[in-house]
Amino acid sequence: MNKEHTHKITICTSCRHKGTECRPGYELIEKIRTAIQNAGDTITDDFEISGVACMAGCDRPCTVAYHGSRKATYLFGDIDPAVDVDDLVSFATQYAHLHDGWCSSLDRPGKLRTSTLARVPAAIIAVEANDVRAS
Repeated sequence: MNKEHTHKITICTSCRHKGTECRPGYELIEKIRTAIQNAGDTITDDFEISGVACMAGCDRPCTVAYHGSRKATYLFGDIDPAVDVDDLVSFATQYAHLHDGWCSSLDRPGKLRTSTLARVPAAIIAVEANDVRAS
Protein backbone atom coordinates (compact mmCIF):
# COMPACT_ATOMS: atom_id res chain seq x y z
CA MET A 1 0.00 0.00 0.00
CA ASN A 2 1.30 3.47 -0.87
CA LYS A 3 0.51 5.73 2.08
CA GLU A 4 0.40 9.46 1.37
CA HIS A 5 2.55 11.49 3.73
CA THR A 6 0.91 14.60 5.15
CA HIS A 7 3.91 15.73 7.18
CA LYS A 8 7.53 16.15 6.20
CA ILE A 9 10.78 16.56 8.08
CA THR A 10 13.54 17.97 5.90
CA ILE A 11 17.15 17.94 7.07
CA CYS A 12 20.04 19.88 5.58
CA THR A 13 22.73 17.53 4.28
CA SER A 14 25.35 20.18 3.50
CA CYS A 15 25.53 21.88 6.93
CA ARG A 16 28.97 21.57 8.51
CA HIS A 17 30.11 22.08 12.04
CA LYS A 18 32.39 25.13 11.99
CA GLY A 19 36.02 24.33 11.27
CA THR A 20 35.32 20.71 10.29
CA GLU A 21 34.24 18.65 7.33
CA CYS A 22 31.59 16.95 9.50
CA ARG A 23 28.18 16.96 7.79
CA PRO A 24 25.77 15.63 10.42
CA GLY A 25 22.63 15.75 8.23
CA TYR A 26 22.86 12.20 6.90
CA GLU A 27 23.44 10.80 10.39
CA LEU A 28 20.47 12.81 11.68
CA ILE A 29 18.17 11.51 8.93
CA GLU A 30 18.93 7.91 9.89
CA LYS A 31 18.60 8.57 13.61
CA ILE A 32 15.21 10.28 13.24
CA ARG A 33 13.91 7.54 10.94
CA THR A 34 14.97 4.88 13.44
CA ALA A 35 13.57 6.78 16.44
CA ILE A 36 10.19 7.33 14.76
CA GLN A 37 10.03 3.69 13.71
CA ASN A 38 10.90 2.60 17.26
CA ALA A 39 8.25 4.93 18.71
CA GLY A 40 5.59 2.66 17.22
CA ASP A 41 2.01 3.79 17.82
CA THR A 42 3.04 6.82 19.89
CA ILE A 43 3.70 8.80 16.71
CA THR A 44 1.77 8.95 13.47
CA ASP A 45 3.33 7.15 10.55
CA ASP A 46 2.63 9.83 7.98
CA PHE A 47 6.03 11.59 8.18
CA GLU A 48 8.31 11.65 5.17
CA ILE A 49 11.90 12.25 6.23
CA SER A 50 14.37 13.47 3.64
CA GLY A 51 17.46 15.56 3.08
CA VAL A 52 18.08 18.62 0.97
CA ALA A 53 21.38 20.19 -0.13
CA CYS A 54 20.91 23.53 1.64
CA MET A 55 18.35 25.38 3.76
CA ALA A 56 20.45 28.54 4.28
CA GLY A 57 21.00 27.94 7.99
CA CYS A 58 24.76 27.62 7.54
CA ASP A 59 25.64 29.66 10.63
CA ARG A 60 23.59 27.31 12.83
CA PRO A 61 24.07 23.74 11.56
CA CYS A 62 22.41 21.32 11.41
CA THR A 63 19.05 22.68 10.25
CA VAL A 64 15.76 20.78 10.32
CA ALA A 65 12.38 21.84 8.92
CA TYR A 66 8.89 20.54 9.74
CA HIS A 67 6.20 21.02 7.08
CA GLY A 68 2.60 19.97 7.02
CA SER A 69 -0.31 20.43 4.70
CA ARG A 70 -2.01 23.74 5.66
CA LYS A 71 0.28 24.10 8.70
CA ALA A 72 2.94 26.53 9.81
CA THR A 73 6.45 25.45 8.82
CA TYR A 74 9.27 25.45 11.38
CA LEU A 75 13.01 25.71 10.79
CA PHE A 76 15.30 24.75 13.65
CA GLY A 77 19.07 25.22 13.82
CA ASP A 78 21.97 24.09 16.01
CA ILE A 79 20.67 20.51 15.98
CA ASP A 80 23.08 17.82 17.17
CA PRO A 81 22.32 14.23 16.05
CA ALA A 82 23.99 12.88 19.20
CA VAL A 83 21.78 14.87 21.58
CA ASP A 84 18.60 16.24 20.01
CA VAL A 85 16.81 13.27 18.39
CA ASP A 86 14.38 12.79 21.30
CA ASP A 87 13.33 16.46 21.12
CA LEU A 88 12.85 16.20 17.35
CA VAL A 89 10.69 13.08 17.68
CA SER A 90 8.67 14.67 20.50
CA PHE A 91 8.05 17.69 18.31
CA ALA A 92 6.99 15.43 15.42
CA THR A 93 4.34 13.92 17.69
CA GLN A 94 3.23 17.37 18.84
CA TYR A 95 3.27 18.84 15.34
CA ALA A 96 1.18 16.01 13.91
CA HIS A 97 -1.61 16.85 16.37
CA LEU A 98 -1.57 20.64 15.91
CA HIS A 99 -4.44 21.66 13.66
CA ASP A 100 -2.60 24.59 12.09
CA GLY A 101 0.93 23.73 13.22
CA TRP A 102 1.05 26.80 15.47
CA CYS A 103 2.57 26.56 18.95
CA SER A 104 4.55 28.89 21.20
CA SER A 105 8.21 28.36 21.97
CA LEU A 106 7.27 27.41 25.53
CA ASP A 107 5.26 24.46 24.21
CA ARG A 108 8.12 23.00 22.14
CA PRO A 109 10.24 20.25 23.67
CA GLY A 110 13.71 20.85 25.10
CA LYS A 111 16.24 22.58 22.89
CA LEU A 112 13.61 23.39 20.24
CA ARG A 113 12.37 26.17 22.53
CA THR A 114 15.50 28.19 21.79
CA SER A 115 16.76 26.89 18.45
CA THR A 116 13.91 28.09 16.23
CA LEU A 117 15.22 29.98 13.20
CA ALA A 118 11.83 30.59 11.61
CA ARG A 119 8.13 29.85 11.85
CA VAL A 120 6.40 30.46 8.54
CA PRO A 121 2.59 30.65 8.45
CA ALA A 122 0.77 28.13 6.31
CA ALA A 123 0.34 29.15 2.70
CA ILE A 124 -3.22 28.89 1.57
CA ILE A 125 -3.38 30.13 -1.97
CA ALA A 126 -6.77 31.20 -3.25
CA VAL A 127 -7.32 31.15 -6.96
CA GLU A 128 -10.01 33.42 -8.31
CA ALA A 129 -12.11 32.22 -11.17
CA ASN A 130 -11.39 34.20 -14.28
CA ASP A 131 -14.56 34.92 -16.25
CA VAL A 132 -12.75 36.83 -18.97
CA ARG A 133 -12.91 34.92 -22.21
CA ALA A 134 -10.55 35.35 -25.10
CA SER A 135 -12.21 36.82 -28.17
